[in-house]
Amino acid sequence: MTKQGGWALALLGLAACSDESSIPKNEPVQMKARMESFESCAALESYIEDAAVLDMRSSMERSKPSYWKGRGGWFGGEPAPAEDSAGGGGTGSGGPNAHTGTNNQVEGVDEADFVKNDGTRIFVLSGQKLYAHRSWPAESLRAESSLTLEGWPRQMFLHGNKVVVFSEIYAPDSGSSGGKDLPVACSPMGPCGYGAPTTKVTTVDVSDLAAPQVTGELYLPGGYHDARLAGSSARLVMRDSFRWPAGVRWWPDYSRDLWDDQSRLEKELDRLMVENEQLIRAQTLPQWLPEGRRKRSDGTVETVGYDCRDFHKTNAPTRLGIVTVASLNLDAQGFQAPGRVSLVTEPGQVYANGTSLYMATPHWWWWPEAGQTDYTYVHKLDLTQPDRASYAASATVPGFLLDQFSMDEHEGVLRVATTITSRVAEAGNQWGRTETTNRVFTYVPEDGQLRMLGQSEELAKGERIFSARFVGDKGYVVTFEQVDPLFTFDLSDPANPRKVGELKIPGFSRYIHPVGDTHLLTVGVHIAEGGNWGTAIKLTLFDVTDMAQPREAFTQVVGTAYSWSEALYDHKAFNYFPAKGLLAIPFMDWSSQYSGDYWNNFVSELRVFRVDLANGFSPVGAISMRDMYQTVNYNQWSWVYTPYVRRSVMADDYVYAITDAGVRVAHVSNLSKPLATTRFSPFIQ
Repeated sequence: MTKQGGWALALLGLAACSDESSIPKNEPVQMKARMESFESCAALESYIEDAAVLDMRSSMERSKPSYWKGRGGWFGGEPAPAEDSAGGGGTGSGGPNAHTGTNNQVEGVDEADFVKNDGTRIFVLSGQKLYAHRSWPAESLRAESSLTLEGWPRQMFLHGNKVVVFSEIYAPDSGSSGGKDLPVACSPMGPCGYGAPTTKVTTVDVSDLAAPQVTGELYLPGGYHDARLAGSSARLVMRDSFRWPAGVRWWPDYSRDLWDDQSRLEKELDRLMVENEQLIRAQTLPQWLPEGRRKRSDGTVETVGYDCRDFHKTNAPTRLGIVTVASLNLDAQGFQAPGRVSLVTEPGQVYANGTSLYMATPHWWWWPEAGQTDYTYVHKLDLTQPDRASYAASATVPGFLLDQFSMDEHEGVLRVATTITSRVAEAGNQWGRTETTNRVFTYVPEDGQLRMLGQSEELAKGERIFSARFVGDKGYVVTFEQVDPLFTFDLSDPANPRKVGELKIPGFSRYIHPVGDTHLLTVGVHIAEGGNWGTAIKLTLFDVTDMAQPREAFTQVVGTAYSWSEALYDHKAFNYFPAKGLLAIPFMDWSSQYSGDYWNNFVSELRVFRVDLANGFSPVGAISMRDMYQTVNYNQWSWVYTPYVRRSVMADDYVYAITDAGVRVAHVSNLSKPLATTRFSPFIQ
């Protein structure tokens, strides 16, 4: 296919073109999804441009009045013109006997987060700053230093005396500029708005906590998505949208006369499509895919290039975008050029162990006809080489995945739990109605594909998965509609994943944490009698000693109708300390015990519970951080800087509560009496 090839020569799998007659309505997915590399940069550029033209035309065709005839009009009204756009024991000085770290999915594989600790030091990203704490002895907790970072710091790793921070920076314009200047940072206190994202990797030497030193700065195109660390090999996952050329327009200049004349409006859209295609095909590969930059200690900047053969295209329909996995050796002195592999697809859920990384990308479009089922494209990358990842295989999986815990690899077999949504014909409804069911699937690599090895029976029709966990040869799935069925699975025969037990109780679990081989500790939502949602947080201890007869051994209801915890949506906020049998979760609520206005009733705490397999839950107490919320001007809180407790650390008999405003520590025997507090000033003055 030449660079000048017409948009009608659609890329295989990018089937969302404007000529609907050419699209199979009942088989809109590529059942044998796979990826293949590009032979040359010219082939990569042609693919990107053909895909960009196809996406542009598909989007603009859907702006035409004629497209919506027979589909209920323009959603019942006159749409506003689209804007033009170019585009996170004891107190001895030697350290605690035991402490908690990041709540990782896979043992031995660290997940990046905005809090990291090693028992004697706690590092926190807040605003644009990295705060380095001396955390042991606990009563001497203090922030030794802070370091202002460029851009919006998202997450980090702690590797020995090295902190590696991943930040997002946004260029002020589209990639069409092709300039060699470093990107311009946006404010981390709010949305960054439009622009081309860049991920900055900053390496900081923290051997002297009082004087952290930046030792490396690396800029890579694409926004930060996720990261994993096994040994010294960090795998950075970035996502990038296509950088549209300056001048691409998605809608003509608005005028009432043009709007009233639909035939003229469609001709004007056709004219813009032709102009847009000319701009797209005139753009060069470096403008589509800018190179990275490495900043040396003397301030000079050198280019970090890429190999076009490291890019892979998919035969499956997917939104435009590029996902890059960059491999970084954290033991190396300074920054070596990272090994990179890129998939021309949109990002999705990421699961990784020491040897494999899986990314699940949902099938993204529906046509208004019944008889369809949703799918997810799962791509496997091989991580056996410490300095680079390589594409291995793909699968088309029925349904969609809830989160990273919906995937797991055990002894070379991928296990996936999905909710499958189908459109079923219904009289008087051209879209049909949707039905759901749930399954567990198993896959093995074979000839560049992930071949389905087995599947479970259908589970809980009409419901969807709210949490899942795979542990060795066992699997657990929670679905929900009106009750909370917990399903247990025997996965010892991968070709025959078998449901062996089921338990129905009110409410639902959002996160499942294994406790030994016989119990599950979960956090979820309590559904009160009458079926009202959101009445409180629910902690549950399930006994799965007999997989065929799981039982709800103990429960603990926490809070009121307005309660919330980040642990409901982010497993890293869930902190279970097996050495002490303690569980800590962030807790937010509104309480009537405080007088004054609405905001004075705000509750921000870390709730701590003792968990005993024989006796259940015993509330230990709470560390309140409400006063830290009030010390910051209310209008400074935003969607990236929040007033509630978000993380915790436990070390021997001490508990640390962590917010965007500071860190507080207390002894577990008296959590209401803090021993020490540090306060942050994350805003750049």
